[in-house]
Amino acid sequence: QILWCTGTMGALSTRKLELISTSGAGERALQERQRQHMARGLPKQKPIAGVKEVIVVASGKGGVGKSTTAVNLALGLMANDQSKSVGLLDADVYGPSIPKLMNLKGNPELTDKNLMRPLVNFGIPCMSMGFLVEEVAPIVWRGLMVMSAIEKLIRQVDWGNLDYLVIDMPPGTGDVQLSITQNIPVAGAVIVSTPQDIALLDARRGAEMFRKVNVPVLGLVQNMSVFQCPKCSHQTHIFGSDGAKELAQTLGVEMLGDIPLHLNIRETSDKGQPVVVSSPDSPEAEAYRRVAAAVVRRLAEHPR
Repeated sequence: QILWCTGTMGALSTRKLELISTSGAGERALQERQRQHMARGLPKQKPIAGVKEVIVVASGKGGVGKSTTAVNLALGLMANDQSKSVGLLDADVYGPSIPKLMNLKGNPELTDKNLMRPLVNFGIPCMSMGFLVEEVAPIVWRGLMVMSAIEKLIRQVDWGNLDYLVIDMPPGTGDVQLSITQNIPVAGAVIVSTPQDIALLDARRGAEMFRKVNVPVLGLVQNMSVFQCPKCSHQTHIFGSDGAKELAQTLGVEMLGDIPLHLNIRETSDKGQPVVVSSPDSPEAEAYRRVAAAVVRRLAEHPR
């Protein structure tokens, strides 16, 4: 009787294991079907005509210097290699900054194919919603209208032939980010953050979002990393020190560079004369060029 019970229990255990194994296989098959179903519902990525590589510059939070970084990154890419052609797209529909930062005004002209011609300054063709509306006009649009505007800014522009298109993304992880990453192949994302904890929390969300949509995170830029007194040269870490470096280590991504909190960057940006072109020999311009060089190296490591 004891032997019978033992045999029965063994058979039951074996059957239980078989059921668990079958259940696990069934669950994996279900997950794969769900993934395929979701993939069918997503738009098919289509490259932008004439553009070799797309680089998105993003941040989880506004006010961390993302747009200034995007502008100087684009200029830095061209400064490091004059043979490269670089464009700049302002995808921040609600708060476009590129017209001010690049000192550009006016409405784009149309080509014979009814495509908009980008406005050009410092050798960089630029497109922004700011060229299509009044400077102080608020853009009060729902999601679908924003998606339509982004599609036009991407597809209905005569970009010519570009080695790099730098896209200044809006802050956060919303519709615009998903629309761009799902509709065009993105070579990599650059995450901009200040060293303070509250900004780093959102920077991490931004990095994780790009990973979920299979966009390589090229690395982090620590902006406003240190303030140096112009009179006594004493350095003060106003927003904390090395926060972005620690986050980069946690995420397993590279630290692309540090940008100081410097009056020269703010003044040149407000004048529409970015520091990379207006003060090319300054330490601030050199910091942006180092970031640009790091981005190019990272792109070579992640060919798409």
